[in-house]
Amino acid sequence: MSVTPTSASDRDNSGGAAVPPKGSVRTGGDACPGALRLHSADDGALARVRLPAGVLTDRQAAALAGLSEELGDGHLDITSRGNIQLRGLADGCGGELGERLRAAGMLPSDRHERVRNTVASPLCGLDGAGHGDVQSWARELDRLLCANPDVTDLSGRFLFGLDDGRGDIAALGPDVTLIAAEDGQALLGYGTSASGLRMAAAHGPRAAVLAAEVFLDAARGSGASAWRVKDLAAEHRPRAGTLAHRLATAGIVSAPATLAPPHGAPVEPGLVTGPYGRTALSVAAPLGRLTAAQWRLLVRTAAEDGAGELRVTPWRGVVVPGLPSGAAADRLAALADAGLVTSAASPWHRAGACAGRPGCAKSRADVRADAAACLAEQRAGGLPVYWSGCERRCGHPSGAWVDVLATGDGYEVAVRGGTAHGTRRTVTAAESAAAVTAARGTT
Repeated sequence: MSVTPTSASDRDNSGGAAVPPKGSVRTGGDACPGALRLHSADDGALARVRLPAGVLTDRQAAALAGLSEELGDGHLDITSRGNIQLRGLADGCGGELGERLRAAGMLPSDRHERVRNTVASPLCGLDGAGHGDVQSWARELDRLLCANPDVTDLSGRFLFGLDDGRGDIAALGPDVTLIAAEDGQALLGYGTSASGLRMAAAHGPRAAVLAAEVFLDAARGSGASAWRVKDLAAEHRPRAGTLAHRLATAGIVSAPATLAPPHGAPVEPGLVTGPYGRTALSVAAPLGRLTAAQWRLLVRTAAEDGAGELRVTPWRGVVVPGLPSGAAADRLAALADAGLVTSAASPWHRAGACAGRPGCAKSRADVRADAAACLAEQRAGGLPVYWSGCERRCGHPSGAWVDVLATGDGYEVAVRGGTAHGTRRTVTAAESAAAVTAARGTT
């Protein structure tokens, strides 16, 4: 198995090219890394392993720990799409990496491995909220994608979102979104348009694949390179009527629907109380990175007390379902002792950073080390905060957030995104804690 190195990626924290503005023309090919096409970074090769809906069995999760230790730098990075990145991989390890991922059931189709980008509500079925089983949607959607040769033309950035009705995934702005409705039906959203379609829930996964095909047709017809729906100029974006016609041709009856503005919140760290005396654990990875030892502790928790499953979240966290309620608090305390973020009262909650130095040649600073020093002086609360080594801001959060950008002489601190606005300040690394504290309190 040959592995093609690449030097560009999406907005996850691997050090690749930033996504251009809406409707802009992309140049060059899609070089988004995967498990078989690796990214060349200053600290070695990087692999991105897609985890549809973020779900792993304990056996698969243990396999990733082994790969990180034996082939990589002993860490696992969680991306903003709930995927896993392995860094520090040695030259020539691609063949072994691919074989071991196939053996663990994480590469069902080599041709489709970079387009299996699916995020799903991580707490589906665990807390009594939501309206549908998006995990079953995720399994069917992945099966349909891997059986469809046409969708291999999708970029590695095209995103499917499966929302159980709580609004958490819809708020991420996927290219194609399925939302479980209260009446047992599914709502299909396309890009950020408020115009969607309503259909029987059983048709949802097939409709999502057809929506991706409609996007590919529109992208080809636009005459410009478009990797995501937002890249299409407004006149080329397919309308709900076009999609409804494609669904009808495939035997899927749909009706127009107006989609409510996304309103959901990310999963908070802590205990998640569920039915039948079961509790889930929710933790966040400090700055999105876990050691293999921390990851193995999560695996043991899932295997010994949980349901034998991990759910990796697009907010760089992990949910462990199915623990007996009597054992959950002690297990959560053990994860806290191991350095994981287990409470929203932690200053590390909603804090992130790109790879920075020495992993990324474009970074102007060791942003992870500077972030850790800054967070040691922080209190919890306020806006999310993200440290970036350069203007690409790889992996930054959506909505309003505190942007801490390395300048070479210090950091520029400002509030970006959403409707929030804050004063831009340029400070030294030593002064950044006070500036970040002030900015996080901005509303």
